[in-house]
Amino acid sequence: MVGIWSIQPRFISSFLGDCRVIQPCHPLHQLFHYNPGNKHVTLQCSRTFSGLTDLLFNRRNVDELPNTNRKRLRPGQISPLRPVPEEIQRPPYVKSRKPPGIGSGSEVHDRNGIEKMRASGRLAAEVLQYAGTLVKPGIMTDEIDQAVHQMIIDNGAYPSPLGYGGFPKSVCTSVNECICHGIPDSRPLEDGDIVNIDVTVYLNGYHGDTSATFFVGNVDEEAKNLVQVTKECLDKAISICAPGVEFNKIGKAIHDLADKHRYGVVQQFVGHGVGRAFHSDPVILHYKPMLTVGSINGLIWDDDWTVVTEDGSLSAQFEHTILITKDGAEILTQC
Repeated sequence: MVGIWSIQPRFISSFLGDCRVIQPCHPLHQLFHYNPGNKHVTLQCSRTFSGLTDLLFNRRNVDELPNTNRKRLRPGQISPLRPVPEEIQRPPYVKSRKPPGIGSGSEVHDRNGIEKMRASGRLAAEVLQYAGTLVKPGIMTDEIDQAVHQMIIDNGAYPSPLGYGGFPKSVCTSVNECICHGIPDSRPLEDGDIVNIDVTVYLNGYHGDTSATFFVGNVDEEAKNLVQVTKECLDKAISICAPGVEFNKIGKAIHDLADKHRYGVVQQFVGHGVGRAFHSDPVILHYKPMLTVGSINGLIWDDDWTVVTEDGSLSAQFEHTILITKDGAEILTQC
């Protein structure tokens, strides 16, 4: 272990994508929603401890982090589901209430599909940009979810995460050590936090997906460097995307940059395509893009969604929807 933060560059496209699967050996229906197994973020202590010993042991090991004043992320209260007008088109998985897994076949779009992808990507980018303006100390991530939800439905689109395998909110908000899939709740953002906001919209039958990591108030240099390198990894990956490029070269490009900054590699996530399906073929084994200077292991909270770093080290993410054409890579989610 050589540091106290983690980094998680991510990218999504018609052919390559966002990071959702825990491991390639897991069933594909677990792409976005998966079972926690035996590991949870909550520390389990012996029942034979006295109340005082148990309290002190838990507070020392669960809440406190070495070499920082930051406390471990703890779950807040989750508000009721927000309604979506009946006239707004919903993805098929919302009605089934079952995790749809990954769609078979690559998402290759015709001219009409490309224009719809551009529209959904543009809306996702605008929503993300707006969400970023809300980030400040004291705001609850649930308030960000409410604003994102309203903007998406006001534009005639559906918030893709809502109802995906039971996910209860319209956006993912991953704070500090949360690697991904953070559920917006009552916890106020604190000065010095970083927060990834992951927006996906479903507009006219097509998903547009993007995310970015934002600073909350005054952020220390370690967090700033983490976020900067994460964004550089995303940009480097996009720069080599073109027809005929092998998928493993994407991971190599990012890993070369990671090595320069002495980052480790998180191996629990892969990529996917996006378009008519939220997640589709091909599955991209991009172990190298998932980087960390702290623990490379993630723990899943009891909500079965929130994934945090095992040692509480920070995690940052950026992602775009990328369209691969004969001319190269077109970023569909860039304002």
